[in-house]
Amino acid sequence: MALIRHLTPHSHFSIIKFASLSHRSRFRFVTMASASKKVLVPIANGTEPMEAVITIDILRRAGADVTVASVEKQLRVDACHGVKIIADSLISHCCDTVFDLITLPGGMPGAANLKNCEVLETLMKKQAAAGRLYAAHCASPAVALGSWGLLNGLKATCYPSFMEQLASSATAVESRVQLDGRVVTSRGPGTTMEFAVKLVEQLYGKDKASEVSGPLILRSNHGEEYTIKELNPMKWTFDCCPQILVPIANGSEEMEAVMIIDILRRAKANVVVASVEDKLEIVASRKVKLEADMLLDEAAKLSFDLIVLPGGLGGAQAFSKSEKLVNLLKKQRETNRPYGAICASPALVLEPHDLLQGKKATAFPALCDKLSDKSEVENRVVVDGNLITSRGPGTSMEFGLAIVEKLFGRDKALDLAKIMLFVQP
Repeated sequence: MALIRHLTPHSHFSIIKFASLSHRSRFRFVTMASASKKVLVPIANGTEPMEAVITIDILRRAGADVTVASVEKQLRVDACHGVKIIADSLISHCCDTVFDLITLPGGMPGAANLKNCEVLETLMKKQAAAGRLYAAHCASPAVALGSWGLLNGLKATCYPSFMEQLASSATAVESRVQLDGRVVTSRGPGTTMEFAVKLVEQLYGKDKASEVSGPLILRSNHGEEYTIKELNPMKWTFDCCPQILVPIANGSEEMEAVMIIDILRRAKANVVVASVEDKLEIVASRKVKLEADMLLDEAAKLSFDLIVLPGGLGGAQAFSKSEKLVNLLKKQRETNRPYGAICASPALVLEPHDLLQGKKATAFPALCDKLSDKSEVENRVVVDGNLITSRGPGTSMEFGLAIVEKLFGRDKALDLAKIMLFVQP
């Protein structure tokens, strides 16, 4: 059983299952585990957090050994929209590692900061020269890969406002995701899930990509306008700028948390990210480390126009056990102010604390049996008066946009959706 110590943390096998395998199966499994694909995701001040976190999360779901490396002088990176990500390593510590994939998120000035990192440039040029997979997203294909000469003679895509710059170093195309040889490029926040699934496919094959993408609950109609199911419509009001609380905890689903925060801050809402743990730094469900703005104790002294919970099994369980957070949610309901939850949180937080009483809701498919009213669970986003719920990572962008729509109107939400390329401009 000494072999168990070498199993990767992302293995789908428990120790009990491992112990029950035949000798030949054990050997095959350990060989497979030891051959885990190594991936480098560099991040910088000004990186687009959705693009970084979604990519990291989905690659780790596939079993990849992902290193998140800061190109700054410290591990903490101040990403766009006030999102704070703590890297696993400094880029200088990655020089001697061979990676099966290096993939760059976008965002500005994040892409420029990646481009100006000499250590990263050297790593990327070695990656290309060795014929190994590399990728970039949003501004980074034009700003970084193109400037390093790594797209010469290749078809590539990028964020629309960088297409002219890209055309000077590649054959620029308007695909949502573009594969040419060993290079994958994509356009923006709203294409990141498609991009990340394509990377999984390139590393592990189509079967693994399908296995990973299924539980994400991805849209089948990429680029089309989103829809929401609304019952008992009511106007969500606020005085000047909406004050929104987004709690996070160890085990929160990082994709869901970051998409909600990012989208609402793009809409100019005042979003407070509060840790329900005893420190600001939390370790999310796929081991992405995020830093909150304040502890929940401090946030509880404030008044909020909306409280919205990300999912993730561990995070939802932590929320449900937080008396302070549950009391805030109950007060929100009693005063008829909006509140919402996605993925595991409707079933594991709202339902057991009677916060869905008389309301229609949806949740992560595997947890919908815990809802007392299952009549609307097939909808991707459900709004019932002052309550909004949604299903999982692949519905998070619709969830965030639906909140923007309730606060600021459909036109504002669609404008944001087009800027992010979630909806075709």
